[in-house]
Amino acid sequence: MLFFRSEADLNVWLGAKKVAYGATLSVSQLWRLSQLWYHNRTDVAYHGRSPEQVGEIFKEIGLVSKFWR
Repeated sequence: MLFFRSEADLNVWLGAKKVAYGATLSVSQLWRLSQLWYHNRTDVAYHGRSPEQVGEIFKEIGLVSKFWR
């Protein structure tokens, strides 16, 4: 995961590294993802997530592009 101040900075980095664009998320999306992803990780009953559950988490925070499927 890489952090950029702006889309312009991201585009400069992509061009310099000759790397294809993948996907981006905002700081607020990242914060919400961390809350949904880690809220129960220390529960004894936690046994991971199904691909469907992961998809629902991504969908809830607006990560719906092909990259996130």
